[in-house]
This record gives sequence, structure tokens and C-alpha cells, in this order.
Amino acid sequence: MSAHVVVLDAGTGNVRSAVRALQRVGAQVQLTADYDAVMAADGLVVPGVGAFRAVMEKMQHVRAERMIERRIAGGQAVLGICVGLQVLFERGTERSEAAADGAWPGLGQWPGSVDLLPAAVVPHMGWSPVQAAPDSVLLDGLDGERFYFVHSYAVQSDPTAQLEAEGTLSGAAPKVSWAEHKVRFVAAIEQGQLYATQFHPEKSGDAGAELLRNWVRAIE
Repeated sequence: MSAHVVVLDAGTGNVRSAVRALQRVGAQVQLTADYDAVMAADGLVVPGVGAFRAVMEKMQHVRAERMIERRIAGGQAVLGICVGLQVLFERGTERSEAAADGAWPGLGQWPGSVDLLPAAVVPHMGWSPVQAAPDSVLLDGLDGERFYFVHSYAVQSDPTAQLEAEGTLSGAAPKVSWAEHKVRFVAAIEQGQLYATQFHPEKSGDAGAELLRNWVRAIE
């Protein structure tokens, strides 16, 4: 029986392409923000397009943070895409001038700040190779493949190193995959049943389809 996946409908981007991409790799897909449906699914996909703060506010409107945190606590699979990755970190500095420290709080599942890429040209738009983490589930068989990115902000620090430095790492360390746009940044991250990609697998052709297929297989 194929995996049942909910794509979170929080008004945070073009979710239809994610729905179609997941259907193509064999998942049964539902687009909703209904609490019971989200909690019953084998996997939850959290897409996000736009500014960090705006995505967080839209997610809060449907109480998405509560659903995501409960799924994570229960060991249920979650996959964040693009800003859906960014909001899983501690904070973001995009359009956060009103915040006292110049940052807007994220969900804090991983340490780190989502900051502007220090490149001459932003956004980083187009295809870039990804260096897969050892034993990556998402990128199994895809090390060095090119994926499609559209973003100006990214996590540029190593969350595993920060957890180790703070002495707060419990259990297995996050598996971090990297890409570059002048500087190295987090392209994908996995820890337990929590997965996320900065790039758009649903727009990344055959490589993106294979990544989604890897994820669907892992949660079936």
C-alpha cells in the first residue's frame, strides 16, 4: 500500500507542483491543513515560498507549528521544502526589522540562523550540485546531482557542530548535505523522521523525483 502524504495547505506557496510530484512517485496525496488529517498521514510535506517571517505567520494562522511539533515528538515523518526548511531552524533575518534582535523566531528544531547569502548575485536561482551527507536517506544514490534552487537566504553554519559545541546533541546527529553559492550552505538536512531541503525537489526533474521516491519509500 502506498504512503499517505499530506501537503500542508497554509497559503505558503505553489503547493500544486508538490502534490503532482508526490503523486507521480506513487504517494496518495491530500492537500489540507486539517489537524486530524495531518496527524493521521504517513508523511507531512511543509512547503514554503516567500519571506521567512511571512511564511511563519501564515503557518501560525493554521497552527502548523503545533502539528509539526507533535508529529516530530511522535516520530512521524515531516519533510520541509525551501522556506519549509528554513522555518525549522531557530531564527531568520529576512524582513525581520521589527524584531528586537533583527531576527524572527522559527520552530527551533535545529540551531542556526537563516541569513542573506553574501554573494554578488541573489537570489541564487538555478541548478547547483549537492554534496550528500553520508548515509543520507533523501539523497541515496544522488550525491553530486544538481537540484533547482530559488532563494536569497540560507543556513550557512553547521547545525551538527553547533549542537556538539553546546553539548545539546541527543541521539544521532543530523545528516547535513551542502551546496555552494559563493559560500557553503545547508542544502538538505535529516534527523530521525525530520527531513528538509532548501532546493525544490518537485522542480528538479529526475533527480528530484528520485529524492521524493526515496522519502516515500522510507515512510511507507
